Amino acid sequence: MTTFDQLVKQVRQQLLGFALNQESVSELSVSMTAGDTTFTCDASTVTNLSRGLVEIDDELILVKTFDQTSGVVSVMGLTNGRGYEGTTAASHSAHTLVTSNPAFPRARIKEAINQTITTLYPELVVFSSTEITKLAPQVEYELPSDCSDVWYVTGQLIGPSKVAQPLPNWRYNPKARTANFPSGKSIQILDYVTAGQAVKVVYAKPPTQLANNSDDFAATTGYPDRYTDLVVYGTCMRLLPALESARLQQQSVEATERAPLVPPASAAKAMAMYAQLYQQRLAEERDQLYADVPNYAFFQGS
Repeated sequence: MTTFDQLVKQVRQQLLGFALNQESVSELSVSMTAGDTTFTCDASTVTNLSRGLVEIDDELILVKTFDQTSGVVSVMGLTNGRGYEGTTAASHSAHTLVTSNPAFPRARIKEAINQTITTLYPELVVFSSTEITKLAPQVEYELPSDCSDVWYVTGQLIGPSKVAQPLPNWRYNPKARTANFPSGKSIQILDYVTAGQAVKVVYAKPPTQLANNSDDFAATTGYPDRYTDLVVYGTCMRLLPALESARLQQQSVEATERAPLVPPASAAKAMAMYAQLYQQRLAEERDQLYADVPNYAFFQGS
């Protein structure tokens, strides 16, 4: 089982390993609430912080000043400095790490993870199914609202064999009249199926994004857990251009000092590497998807 929080940590390890980045950190001495405009850090490490952004859990906070003796940190703009850069002001418990100027904030990593999950579709789909009881006079039946495409349809034969045969003649209607089908999705069964028999419709749907740190990747998205490395590669590919952009803003002295360690276009080269890994894994999983759940192109032999 891989959680959202574990995915974030895997991405951070990949990215910060590349950047040779050693972020300055402190920790909260006492807990803080979502409305606090000051917070207290460990006095022996508060000097690791500086004016600017700090990250506590998923929240970014804009720091104004800190007192080296007491460890009290003041927030710039009072509550305007809480939940900075689109993050959410939240409560934080004592001993939570406080990171100064994080290279890749958790909030941005989470956004990139969900963007990667979303764009895996329609190359990789999530499968679900529904069963319909065939009625003698009825041809068209409602499908669930999360259906985005029909993968295959089977109809149960009469008798004790319990065989469900593939039905090749059906039509998916993604724009069904809501007066007849409230979900707006329907399927027309054009093959003969004896009335009263079950018709199983296996359909494709998009994945669900992750929200909470404890969300299980497979249970929430609908994708198998083996896709996690694919998501990590795709997320790194999305985030790495930020390193190249940041490099363009460096002062000349700093750029000169860093040049031997991180030459120009290093981020672009790393991004290309992750893009290659991502495309390779995507092709492997797409082939596996069609092998595990063949559609009617397979059943018809074409």
